This record gives sequence, structure tokens and C-alpha cells, in this order.
Amino acid sequence: MKPKLILGLSGGVDSAVAAALLREQYEVSCVFLDIGLGGGEAAESLADSLSLPFQTVDIRDRLEHFVCADFQREYLAGRTPLPCARCNPLVKFPALLEAAEKEDAQYVATGHYARVTAGPDGRVLLRKGMPANDQSYMLSRLTQTILRRVVFPLGPYEKVQVRAMAAELGLSVAQKPDSMEICFIPDGDYAAWLDRRGGTPPPGDFIDKTGRVLGRHRGYHHYTIGQGRGLGVSGPHRYFVAAIDPVRNTVTLSDGSDLMARQVICVRPNWVAVDGLDSPMEVTVRLRHSRTESRGTIFPASGERVEVRLEEPARAPTPGQLAVFYAEDVVVGSAWIERSGETWN
Repeated sequence: MKPKLILGLSGGVDSAVAAALLREQYEVSCVFLDIGLGGGEAAESLADSLSLPFQTVDIRDRLEHFVCADFQREYLAGRTPLPCARCNPLVKFPALLEAAEKEDAQYVATGHYARVTAGPDGRVLLRKGMPANDQSYMLSRLTQTILRRVVFPLGPYEKVQVRAMAAELGLSVAQKPDSMEICFIPDGDYAAWLDRRGGTPPPGDFIDKTGRVLGRHRGYHHYTIGQGRGLGVSGPHRYFVAAIDPVRNTVTLSDGSDLMARQVICVRPNWVAVDGLDSPMEVTVRLRHSRTESRGTIFPASGERVEVRLEEPARAPTPGQLAVFYAEDVVVGSAWIERSGETWN
């Protein structure tokens, strides 16, 4: 008898191929996580084409509480939030696990490009997917409790292979474009979404490091550290956002030379491959959702903080984003960026 598994089916090519792969080894039931923006009918049609059971689970309230409200708070505090990294451990996987409990299913799965393997002492290791489409960064907040029950069937594959498999299976979503937007802001205009919710800041001053006014900004929620486009300020050099001050309602601009940092202070770590950090550890670090990794050392710091010291300076470590620590392809852990320290001039 095959073990039971709950698959999060979005209606895209990744979860569709995941379903096709998983049904060879598991008794698969599909769950569409409804956030109130449609898509359920397409997912149900896809499940029907694969002859798999289907249900919809409404996660709107949970998404609002754990992700949307936090997204708003973070931007209004002058930080740049990372909603997918919060959604995975707080909304998406808990909802799938709740569905699994109701169906007496042992496992849950998604179409993420990552891998899980057994580690020492009963620990489960989270590993990178293939380099071209690795999504371990966004999964780095998952706990051992969740990882012990997760299956990622697409971990060994690249996206081009997945699309080819979808075409071979005759799936209608084989060439469906990838969704790059935040799921609850499908048009990608996060500032307009914040404005509709209310409480966003009014226009204020662009200033330089000496406090000299350079122009007017549209509201500091339109900007993020390191941004160089859409500023509308001219001068003797190109300008970049260097700091955001919600109290003074100012956005500080610079020539970008002060954005390089080799020390980053992070908070609220989630350790995956280890129980905790008791001594310095050499790792590679991702400071944003990209393929760029920097060599460095992480140090335990007071107050549940982690200090990151990089061998080479990184550009614009941004408060509100994640620092993810790797030992080769294994996720050691992650922590939220609070601020950068010593700069490299």
C-alpha cells in the first residue's frame, strides 16, 4: 500500500509535474490553497486530468494575519519584507499539514526546487535544488518539524526538464509562464497595494548624508535600500537609496559607495542543519534571493543575534531580507537582516 501524501497544487507547471511524479510512489491528494484571487478551477481541472482527488482550503485569514499585515508593517517601518519566506513556515506548509492530518497522510509536498535528505542524529537536512532554479533560500525558515514530513520531487531537476516532462505528459500547463509576483499582489505594484490599505506615508524629502535636500520622494514605501531607478533626482552622479528614516520621513541618497558592507547583523535565526551556533562557523551566505553567495564567517551574538563577517564586501544588505547560511549545498540556517555594520569604502 502506498503512503498517503498531500500535494499543494497551484495550477502551474511545477506542481503539475510534481503530482505526476509523486503518484508513482504515493497515494496523492491535491490541495489548492485559496487566497481569494481565483485559480482554483484551473487547479481542479489539472487534478482531474491526472485522476487525483482535489480539495480547496481557504487560507485568506491566515495569510492576512501572518503575511499581509506583516508586509505592511515592515514597509511602514522602512524595511523591505520578504513575504514568501514568511508564508512558507507560517501559512503554506501548516495548512498542508493540517489537511494531511485530516486525511491521515504522512507527507506533504510542493513543487519547490529543493531537496531534503536524512542527516545525523535524526535531523533532516534542507539542500539546494539545481543551480539554475534553486529555491532553498525561500524555504530556509522551515523547521525540523515541517521538514520531516516534506517531499520535494523537483529537487533533482531543472525547470527546462520539468517543462519537457509536462509536454511529454500532455499537460496543458507545459508552457504556462512562471509567476514572478507576490501572490497577493498579482500586478506587482506593491506600493499601490499598500496605499489601498491606508496609513502610508506622505511625500517627503530626498536628502544626502549631510542633510541637504535633493528633491522630493513619493512616500518612503516606494523605495528600498540600494535602489537606483525611478528616483527622479539628477545631480553630479547617479543616486542610490542609502537609508530610509520613517520618523523623519526622509530617504537618504548617495553615490552608492557607502552601500558595500562586509559585516551584517541578523536577528531571529532559524537553525536547520545544527541545533544552534555556539562558536564561529565558516559558511557561504546569500543576502537576497539570487544565485550570489559570499564566503564568510558567522558568529553568535547577544540577544539571539548572528553577526556575519564577509570575506568580500556585499552590496546593500537590506533590513527585512534574509541572510541564508550554507555549508556547500546544505542550508545551515537563516536569520533576518537587521542592519549592516562596517562599510567598505
